[in-house]
Amino acid sequence: MSLSSYASRTRYRLGGGIAFVVAVLLALVALDVPLRAILTVGFAERSLRAASPIALAAVGGLYAEKSGVFNIGLEGFMIFGAVTTAAMAFVLGGDSPGQPDLWVGIVGAVVFCTLLSVVFATLLVRFRGNQIVAGLAVWFIGLGFGPFIAVLLWGNRNSPGLVSVRQVSIPVLSEIPVLGPVLFETSPLVWLALLVAVAAWVVLFRTKYGYWLQAAGENPEALDTAGIDVARVRFAAVVFSGALAGLGGAVLFAHAGSFNGTGDTMVNGRGWIAIVAYLFGNYNPLGAAGAAVLFGGLENLQIQFQTAGIAFPNKLMDLFPYVAVIAVLTVWGSTRMPSAVGEPYESED
Repeated sequence: MSLSSYASRTRYRLGGGIAFVVAVLLALVALDVPLRAILTVGFAERSLRAASPIALAAVGGLYAEKSGVFNIGLEGFMIFGAVTTAAMAFVLGGDSPGQPDLWVGIVGAVVFCTLLSVVFATLLVRFRGNQIVAGLAVWFIGLGFGPFIAVLLWGNRNSPGLVSVRQVSIPVLSEIPVLGPVLFETSPLVWLALLVAVAAWVVLFRTKYGYWLQAAGENPEALDTAGIDVARVRFAAVVFSGALAGLGGAVLFAHAGSFNGTGDTMVNGRGWIAIVAYLFGNYNPLGAAGAAVLFGGLENLQIQFQTAGIAFPNKLMDLFPYVAVIAVLTVWGSTRMPSAVGEPYESED
């Protein structure tokens, strides 16, 4: 699927989304809301940082669901990724870990979540376990595992301030007005998320494995008849989804600099928003990344409102991503799920 054909197929949704944003902006202008104090360069940069973990988890979940497996455990894998990164950075660097400790922690978190995903994929694909129950189990285990590790290491559900990823500035490009500070003077993990989204699009729509993946979710019988092992395709997709969600949790910690295990932990629903993001993006990695940017912006609006002196309840602000998705999908069309999603497949051989 080319970018032009994707845009053509979703032109009503894209046009409706733009119209929705324009209508909101016009309403804000009519209400005399200080847009210059809200739509700042810092706001755009923070929105991209907030979008990165969501985008990574969304791309992973998209791959799993495209193959026919609904990975509802993204939230849990993100918790595992965040706490593992924090724990490894602390073990390696003590109370003041450095950048190398952080990067080793990120890699360690991805490896750990990949191993967990192998167990998860075996349960779902090999033993045909209930996908919803298994996904919820991962989430519940993560909710307990994160605070447990935090108390074990720091005597508290929250870690002390440890280390956050250092921003990287690209000479010359970072001096471009507006775009420079946003795109070329930021966290390297933002670039990583963008690279993953682009690479995922290429693999899904331009490679043989991508076609196999789509066939596994749409018509596994036909894929099996062609001699391709459906179970292996789905297994790889589920492992990939867990690894990317774990990376998303690691990125979340790397941007925050500390682990928060209270309440729903520092992940705080981002795994669920990732599922919404790839649905909103119509199962396209680039669309999912774009939706993640939208949700990252909505997440940071509260800070901008406070800066502009606008009082707005936090609880209502947390509902903005879901309200936006419901509004757009209701008015401008729904998303078609893969035909065989959630259905275990057993080869007749």
